[in-house]
Amino acid sequence: MYLLLHDTCVKWKHVILFCGTIIQFSSAAGGTAFNGVVEELKKLTTRVAHVLPVSDDGGSTAEIVCVLGGPAVGDIRSRCLRLSDPSTSEALAVRTLLGHRLPLEAQKVKYEWYEIVEGNHSLWTGVSKPYRETIRAFLIYFQDQILRRSDELFCFSNGSIGNFFFAGARIFFQSLDAAIFLFSRVSQIPTESLVLPVISTNDRLTLGCELWDGTIIRGQNEISHPTNGSMNPINKSSSSVPALPSRIKRVFYMSSEGSNLLHEVFPSVNPTVLEQLKSVDCIIFAMGSLFTSICPSLVLRGIGEIISSRSCPKVLLLSSTHDRETSGFTASCFVTSITDALNRTYGDSHNCLQNPPSKYINTIFVPKDCQIPIDVDCLAAQEIFHVVTVESIHDATAGIIYDPKYLIQSLSDLLTGCTRTNVAGI
Repeated sequence: MYLLLHDTCVKWKHVILFCGTIIQFSSAAGGTAFNGVVEELKKLTTRVAHVLPVSDDGGSTAEIVCVLGGPAVGDIRSRCLRLSDPSTSEALAVRTLLGHRLPLEAQKVKYEWYEIVEGNHSLWTGVSKPYRETIRAFLIYFQDQILRRSDELFCFSNGSIGNFFFAGARIFFQSLDAAIFLFSRVSQIPTESLVLPVISTNDRLTLGCELWDGTIIRGQNEISHPTNGSMNPINKSSSSVPALPSRIKRVFYMSSEGSNLLHEVFPSVNPTVLEQLKSVDCIIFAMGSLFTSICPSLVLRGIGEIISSRSCPKVLLLSSTHDRETSGFTASCFVTSITDALNRTYGDSHNCLQNPPSKYINTIFVPKDCQIPIDVDCLAAQEIFHVVTVESIHDATAGIIYDPKYLIQSLSDLLTGCTRTNVAGI
């Protein structure tokens, strides 16, 4: 994911954020890498465009895509929930409902699902009748669509109520943008905060990757954290999944039936993302799964052209640890991969760019005690000299993570020109 921010005073800065999806901040709603600092970010500015990929094919999202088709909505739902208003008891009740996951056990899951659909579950407590009937209408529509596909067996285990509501709205309106609009209003997201799918489509999207040894891997889950079809919550740490046989050369989109480079497709970027990129005051490449969460939004035509033309702060939030996709990477490797994605270096030779890394990234934030080596000389060779160390937290589950308060303070300092270059101190 990436983030866009606009200028005047810091409060009214406009940011665009390319968002990641590795769990790096604790989140009751099954969060994503940047979700843990969203609340703190609101204190700095709400003029934020959150740009998210729609190629996730894991968990309940995979079930929805497999049975009903369409783009993946899990990351969008997760971000919408994080941006939702928790200031009133009803808003908090709606947030809790849409963030709820059904149990794993087959006997329990159907009973609880029907209790929710019929409006009898305790999760509806505190939700007024207008809200309840609006949300129920799309859950019922979702259920109807499942029943109409009698040849498909839908697995509700560990399913997200928010995903089901979102899918029902998307199918009803035949529009991903309309579903986001409805979800944003139901969950009371500030009107100046935008949640943007990098590709606005009703079609299923499949992510592929090419390794340096020539291997082609199909599907986001297969690239980042193979699950063998399990519906259990995902552990995305590098130690929990087998290593890739070779480093990733590039990611690309492929047809839903494709299995090799002959099936590569070139979807168009969401025009609203391009419009936002042209006017924002800051571009942020968030921490997360580099090749399956960040780069899928960068390889689309038009993204690299606009980012390279902007003179605003362009910030990489470096992840604190390696994962399956970035084993052995240094900080400059992350920069190179982002540059190659934006330049489309290994894609269609007729549509590639040749911009240097400094055209895309001019500042790197690094969490204190980061396990990624910071190769200062290589960064300097890439003409990136502004590296800022940010206070971190040692979390028992997530490991080393950015301290949200200090991260947003560092961003505020950068946007007001107060940040000091800190290369020598790393």
